Amino acid sequence: MSTDYHTEYIHGDALHEECGVFGAYSQSGEDIASWVYYGLFSLQHRGQESCGIAVSENRDIRYYKDMGLVSEVFTPENLDKLHGDIAIGHNRYSTAGSSVRSNAQPLVTKYVKGQLAIAHNGNLVNAVDLREELEKTGAIFQTTIDSEVIAYLVARERVRSKSVEEAVAKAMAYIKGAYSLLVMSPRKIVAARDPFGFRPLVLGKRDDVFVVASETCALDTVGAHFIRNVKPGEIITITEDGVKSNEQYCGLVTPRRCIFEYIYFARPDSEIDGVSVFESRIEAGRILAKTHPADADMVVGVPESGNAAAMGFALESGIPYGQAFVKNNYVGRTFIKPKQSAREQSVKLKLNVLKENVRGKRIIMVDDSIVRGTTSANIVSMLRDAGATEVHVRISSPPFKYPCYFGTDIPDRDQLIANHLIIDQIRDQMGADSLGYLDCSRMDEMVGGLTYCDACFTGDYPVAPPTRDIRGDFEA
Repeated sequence: MSTDYHTEYIHGDALHEECGVFGAYSQSGEDIASWVYYGLFSLQHRGQESCGIAVSENRDIRYYKDMGLVSEVFTPENLDKLHGDIAIGHNRYSTAGSSVRSNAQPLVTKYVKGQLAIAHNGNLVNAVDLREELEKTGAIFQTTIDSEVIAYLVARERVRSKSVEEAVAKAMAYIKGAYSLLVMSPRKIVAARDPFGFRPLVLGKRDDVFVVASETCALDTVGAHFIRNVKPGEIITITEDGVKSNEQYCGLVTPRRCIFEYIYFARPDSEIDGVSVFESRIEAGRILAKTHPADADMVVGVPESGNAAAMGFALESGIPYGQAFVKNNYVGRTFIKPKQSAREQSVKLKLNVLKENVRGKRIIMVDDSIVRGTTSANIVSMLRDAGATEVHVRISSPPFKYPCYFGTDIPDRDQLIANHLIIDQIRDQMGADSLGYLDCSRMDEMVGGLTYCDACFTGDYPVAPPTRDIRGDFEA
């Protein structure tokens, strides 16, 4: 493999989760859109390309959505127009080619029984097949996202069901893959999590307001206390009478939570299915220190997701933990830059090295992952340019070898550096003195024995991958 491997690809090393969802139901009739606004703000890390809020007032669903961050899309003026005591919201990240306003969520549909709004986090592996079957029966789709397939199925089943929650349950019999789902009718919120529990979903409450969100950090933001996780396979319905549960899909399969939620996606102050994300990253760092030690003067993390694992490495090894980087949080993501030179410049805009802190030192640099190798190589080079005498790279996940079909934009295998090069070659490509990954066999120690999906590392998919690659046009 030639040394210009990086230049073959448009994207950088950053991985992205597909979406965040947040819903709120006020039993006293309080206007609730501001709650959803703050909830989405706290879930901004799960999607930065578009966002939206749908509210129900007097049995009429209204919505506003657009491209951009929560703070950009929602002004006091347009937020003030969203009156209603029931609301759901959505942050979205999309792959290249699908970042358009029509694909922003929540999706609001009108059908013979009235209106529905839907917000979805995850990917369906049978979206293309379902879409084609529905089109043959006359369905007309307005977007390229698989969430609209779910919306159509729920609306179709609602016509022959007694309630929205029954329609959601019937629709779940058709869909396969990952989904943490909010469905809002004019007087209800129905939340559902796929039987594998790929993506997180939690229930909370403050006073008389029930809240459903992708992560517990969003509950904290609105002052709601955590009640419990929505179980894998569970459907909960929130009405003026409270919360009702349907567990007909629970226990049908062994849950397989996305391990990368713990490694990278979720905010460190969240808990997922009873496991602290922060503590899981600390443990990953401790494991790295045991399995891949190195003599060094300082351990540093690549902000932000590498920081906790670096702390764990330092705690276990006794090597001081320090800061090597200053992060500019107001720079766009490197992977959207069209030229390699522009991407490299973006890395330098996002991260700057504290030269005085690294000069003359042997550095252990801890990061969460290496995808194509571009960003990591640039950061190693920056440390050396700043005067680091050695740079030892430690990664708090195993090597990526397989694409993900459940809501993570891990690319095709031919774009994954670990499929082209062995670890020593990746080390040389990056310009590091040594390179160590987290061992697959040790990941269960991070999550306290929870069962999880590690298909991106092992190829062991809980659900058979689609025969056609749905990632790109059909994603949530």
